[in-house]
Amino acid sequence: MRASFLLFGTILAGTSVATASAETLQDALLKAYQTNPTLTGQRAGQRAADQNVPLARAAGRPTVATSGGLNENFIRGGNSFTSPERSLNGTIGVTVPLYQGGAVRNSVRAAEIRVEAGQSTLRQTEAQLFTAVVSAYNNVLRDEAIVGLNAQNVRVLETNLRASRDRFEVGDLTRTDVAQSEARLSLARAQLQTAQANLITSRESYVSLVGEAPGTLAAPPVLPHLPATPDAAVEVALSDNPQLLAARRSRDATDYDIKVARASRLPQVGVTVGQNYSNYLGTLGSGQGYQGTQSGTSTAAGLSLSLPLFQAGRPAALIRQAQELRSQAIEQATLAERQVIAQTRSAYAVWRSSQEVIASAEAAVAANKLSLEGVRAENSVGTRTILDILNAEQELLNSQVTLVTARRDAYVAGFALLAAMGEAEARDLGLEGGPLYDPSVNYARYRGSISDFDTDIAGTTAASSTKLVPAQNAVVTRPLEPMLQSDVDRSTRLTTGADTRRP
Repeated sequence: MRASFLLFGTILAGTSVATASAETLQDALLKAYQTNPTLTGQRAGQRAADQNVPLARAAGRPTVATSGGLNENFIRGGNSFTSPERSLNGTIGVTVPLYQGGAVRNSVRAAEIRVEAGQSTLRQTEAQLFTAVVSAYNNVLRDEAIVGLNAQNVRVLETNLRASRDRFEVGDLTRTDVAQSEARLSLARAQLQTAQANLITSRESYVSLVGEAPGTLAAPPVLPHLPATPDAAVEVALSDNPQLLAARRSRDATDYDIKVARASRLPQVGVTVGQNYSNYLGTLGSGQGYQGTQSGTSTAAGLSLSLPLFQAGRPAALIRQAQELRSQAIEQATLAERQVIAQTRSAYAVWRSSQEVIASAEAAVAANKLSLEGVRAENSVGTRTILDILNAEQELLNSQVTLVTARRDAYVAGFALLAAMGEAEARDLGLEGGPLYDPSVNYARYRGSISDFDTDIAGTTAASSTKLVPAQNAVVTRPLEPMLQSDVDRSTRLTTGADTRRP
């Protein structure tokens, strides 16, 4: 399946070359991949999660600390003949933890597993973003087509109304026929306004996801071969879906959390080495002729052992808490599995259903076109009324809207199915705009860091603002495809027809 979807990336790339004058789906996906704040924010969150590994490792590494001070004794006891007027002290010590009950080792392992879970979550965020972009892209195409269809319908009805008024003037039609044409035209104009508002909404949604206004959008490429059965799709999803993989890794990390909690009842062993320095700055025994040493150093080394005997129930509470969190993580993994199965099956069902709707809608459009032609012809010989023509035109419009909506639904459901199967991420789409973001690079850089001053972070890409993108409008530049076009001028043949419904 992955090989077939990699073909999708090739198709996308080929589409961008073939339709250089139009914006392609690959262009939109690439812009969202580079500048969408949801994705860039998730990357930053993952980079922050990477730091949990060096934080956990630091607890098991040696630490070095130093301290110093200068004391000035302003008041000294009258019987203190050797009390110094001032003293300078400094110490430096090294502490090396030898054994902490396995807390460090298990903390590190838990952090590493959670990094893996976070990387899977980042994959899931990519897939969700791309699915949203594909939906927004196709929403714009759908709503542009619906606006075009409604505008076309308004033009047809305007022609009908002119013809009806002309025939009313010569006595071929009644005032009722004219009123029916006027009412249907008013309704069509209202529907056009609604369609235009929907198009503006879809374009604004596109801007919020992609960061730029949609231009003239090219038709999306054909999706690769999708699974033949929902069971086949679920089988792939259970092994590759990033949401499920993240839940499973989070569950695995809780095993080590329990071990960390148990370590709080175990002894801890460490080694300390310290060096001390003191200097009385010549003030020891000042005025008494003291000839002793005014400065000195000392070195100390020791082995520390901490054996907890009673902690008021704290270790047991920590262990119980970790165990319950483990149970919660298990349930969450099961929930994620259920959700993935439901998402996969639902997407498959919508995709297959939309395919059937497309076939039926295409047949309906063809049939309604023939029906409209027949009704117009019958009206010309007086066997059909104006209302029959108006109804036939509305039925054609309804079937055309159903067709473009079904095409949108089928494409989005197909892409959502691929996303549920774990095959709708940047690595699958063949995006051409530089190297893809690799979360493991940041992790590898800081995983073993021991410097207290390594605070320079890698350059990050900030999401772009859309405040300078102009407000969207409902202007449609993309022409309707031939199957959806109607010959508006053909309705003028009404002017030569007769109607038997004369008073």
